[in-house]
Amino acid sequence: MFAALDLQVVDDPCFGPRYENVLGALLCLCGAGLRAELDKQTRLVQLLGTLAEKVRQAGSSTRQAVLHEGLGRIQSFFQNNTCGLPLSPGLVVRDLNVKACSFFSFNAVPLKIALVNAEPLGEEINVMFKEGLDLRIVNFRCISTGKDRGMVELVPASDTLRKIQASENFIYSCAGCCVATYVLGIGDRHNDNIMLRSTGHVFHIDFGKFLGHSQMFGSFKRDRAPFVLTSDMAYVINGGERPSSRFQLFVDLCSQAYNLIRKHSGLFLNLLSLMTSSGLPELTGARDLKYVHDALQPESTDVEATVFFTRLIESSLGSVATKFNFFIHNLAQMRFSSLPSFSPRTYTLKQDGRIRDASIFTFQKRYSPEKHYTYVLRVHREGQSEAQFVSRTFDEFQELHSKPTILFALWKLPGFPNKMVLGRTHIKDFAARRKVELNNYVHNLLRSSTEVTQCDLVYTFFHPIGRDDKAEVFEGMSKPPEVPPISSRSGRVEGEVKLSVSYRNSTLFIMVMHIKGLVADDGTDPNPYVKTYLLPDPQKTSKRKTKISRKTLKPTFNEMLVYSGYSKETLSQRELRLSVLSAESLRENCCLGGLTLSLKDFDLSRETVGWYKLIAVPSF
Repeated sequence: MFAALDLQVVDDPCFGPRYENVLGALLCLCGAGLRAELDKQTRLVQLLGTLAEKVRQAGSSTRQAVLHEGLGRIQSFFQNNTCGLPLSPGLVVRDLNVKACSFFSFNAVPLKIALVNAEPLGEEINVMFKEGLDLRIVNFRCISTGKDRGMVELVPASDTLRKIQASENFIYSCAGCCVATYVLGIGDRHNDNIMLRSTGHVFHIDFGKFLGHSQMFGSFKRDRAPFVLTSDMAYVINGGERPSSRFQLFVDLCSQAYNLIRKHSGLFLNLLSLMTSSGLPELTGARDLKYVHDALQPESTDVEATVFFTRLIESSLGSVATKFNFFIHNLAQMRFSSLPSFSPRTYTLKQDGRIRDASIFTFQKRYSPEKHYTYVLRVHREGQSEAQFVSRTFDEFQELHSKPTILFALWKLPGFPNKMVLGRTHIKDFAARRKVELNNYVHNLLRSSTEVTQCDLVYTFFHPIGRDDKAEVFEGMSKPPEVPPISSRSGRVEGEVKLSVSYRNSTLFIMVMHIKGLVADDGTDPNPYVKTYLLPDPQKTSKRKTKISRKTLKPTFNEMLVYSGYSKETLSQRELRLSVLSAESLRENCCLGGLTLSLKDFDLSRETVGWYKLIAVPSF
C-alpha cells in the first residue's frame, strides 16, 4: 500500500508532511527484505503509471501500439523477478500475459493488466490500472476548539457565487460538488455559501445542515432539489446558452465520480457510523446512515446509477425550489448590497456615462435550461453615438425593482408588472405584452428622482456583461429579427452517438448516452430523440424511444432502452437499428441519421461503451 501511494501522497500539500514522516519511520524499521520488496512495488507502479498516461494521451488509432511498446518494458522488469501487488499483500506475480492486456474505452482510458501468478497452480491475476479522476475539489481545514467553537481556514482568492464568473475548472469542481453534496445530503445551499476561487474552483462553506436535514421556510422545505445546479451554472458549463459537449463532459464526470464513490459504499458508511457518538444532531443513528445508504444506490449497476444521476441533474436544473431558496436569501441580502446578482461588479454613472434613454427593443426565446424569454434593451448614453444592447430576463427586471424598493423606501417608484402567469397557451403573445409593460416600467424608472436614476444599482443593471455580446447583432435593425422559415433538411448526415451495450438476466440494455456533431443546414437547431428496433421485426413491436431533447445539436440522454426475454443465441442473430430523428411541430419528423449494429459483434459478457458514426439511413 505504501509503495502505491508514496510518490503521490508525499507531494500532497495537505497530507504530504505527515505521510512523509510515517513512511520514513516504516522504511527505517521494516528491514532490508521488506524495503527491497517495497522498492520493487514502487518501481512497478511507476512503470504502470507512465504507461497509463502515455496510452491516455495517445490518439485512438495509435493507443494499441503505444500499449504494446510499454508492456515490453514492464515485461523486462519481471526478468528473474517476482513482485507483490500493492492491491493485496497476498498477491505475488512473476510475469505479464501481454496478449491478454488491453485498455478500456472510458474517458480515463484505464488499463487492463493480466499478470501471471507466482504460485504455479494459482489463477491469472487481472487488475485495472487507472489514473485518478481529478474533480479539482478545494479542501480547507477546520477544527473544533470547544463546544460551539472552532476554527476554519480561509481560502485565498475566492468569493461567493453571486460575485464572480467562473472558468474551465468550474466544470470539474462543480461535478465533484454536485456528487458530494448529494451523497452527504448537504442542505441550506444558496448563492452566499457556494464559493468560487478566482481560478474557477467551486467549494462549499457553512455546513449547518446535512444528511437530508434541511432549512424550513414555514412548512416549506427549502432544499428540495437533489443539489444546486442552476441555469447560470449551466451557462458557464456550456460556455453559452446552447447545450454543448462541455455539458456532456460534466454529466460524464458526475456519473464517474458517483460510481467511484459507490464502489466504496461499505467503507463510507462504516466511517460515518464511527461518528454517531460525536454529538452531531444530524448524525445520531441508523436513520441518518440510511439516508447515505439510499443516496449511494448500492444495489444498482454502474449503468443504472449513471441513468439515475442524470435524472438528478435534470431535476436540479429545473428546480423551482432552488430558485425560491436563492430568492429568499437574496431578500435577506438586499439591505446590504446594491449589486444585481448576475453582475460580477458594480458600475457607476461616472464610469459608464449618463444614460439618456433606454427601451425594450425586442424579446427572444431561450432554452437553457428550460424555455423562457429574455428582453433586449437598447441603451443610449451621452457622448456615445452608437447604442448598446443588453439582454435581461423578467426575474432580473424584478430584482431591479425589488432592491430600490428597499434602498429607497421613502421615494415613489413606478409600479412593476405582475409576474403571475396562468397557462402557456399563448406564451409568445404574453411575452409580447410583457415587453410593452417592461418598456413602460423602464421609461418611468429613468424619469424617477435623481437619487434613484443615478444610483449604482441602475447603472450596473444597464451595463453590458459577457452574455450581452450576442445582442450586438441587433444594432442598426429597425425591427426584431424574424424566425427563418421552416424548410426541409438537406439530408446531409454527420455526427456520432455514444452507446453502452450490456446484457444480463436474459435482458439487453442499450443506454443512449450522448450525441455530438449533428448538422442543422436550415439554420434551426433540431429537437433530437433516438428510436431503436431489434431486426428482423416485421410487426415493429421492438420499437423503443428516448425523450426529446429540445433545440440542440449536442443532446445528452443517458436513457436506458431495455429488451427483455432474449437469449444470447437469439441476439447473435439480431441487428440493432438506431435512428436519430428531430421532432417537428409543423411538419413530419425528419431523420438526422442512423446506424445498424450486428449484435453478434458484441461480447455480451461485459459492457461495451463507444462512439458510433451516424450515416444516412431511412427512418424505420
